[in-house]
Amino acid sequence: MTLTLAKWTVAEYHQMIAAGILVGRCVELLNGEIVEMAPEGEFHAYSSDEAGEYLIYLLGERAKVRQGKPITLPQSNSEPEPDIAIVERLGRDYREHHPYPENIFWLIEYSNSTLTKDLEVKSKIYAAAGIREYWVINLLDREVVIFRSPTNAGYESQEILSQGVVVPLLFRDVEVSVERLFGE
Repeated sequence: MTLTLAKWTVAEYHQMIAAGILVGRCVELLNGEIVEMAPEGEFHAYSSDEAGEYLIYLLGERAKVRQGKPITLPQSNSEPEPDIAIVERLGRDYREHHPYPENIFWLIEYSNSTLTKDLEVKSKIYAAAGIREYWVINLLDREVVIFRSPTNAGYESQEILSQGVVVPLLFRDVEVSVERLFGE
């Protein structure tokens, strides 16, 4: 017997949210599947919160730093909630839609218990959507994994840093301290 999973579109997912079906559930839509999100531990919550404030300070009015909010990737029927999304400042447009790939400068996921999902599943979803840059903050090994050069099959470039600075592709004059990404 072959099992077939029901796949959901972004529009159907939004209908479930509006109908209250997912109230109280910490979920995200990945490749048409509704996936439970792991709860945040203290180190994860502290580091991502501190990094969000740090990035707001670094980027000022040049970009919006969204923390723990959905982005919409219609091509893959995905609506993940990255820990940090650096996006265009579109103001009230975000009342009508979450950021689309063309609105996203780069994404950051903080990871310990979800490392495999973030490095393998989400990286492929983000690359296929054309997200130019994706960082995974590996809390277990205290490393930053930087993915760049997206293709439909995944990212062509991957770099791992445990110290120093990262210069975002679309903000070449900004240096992001690796240590500050860990809340140090």
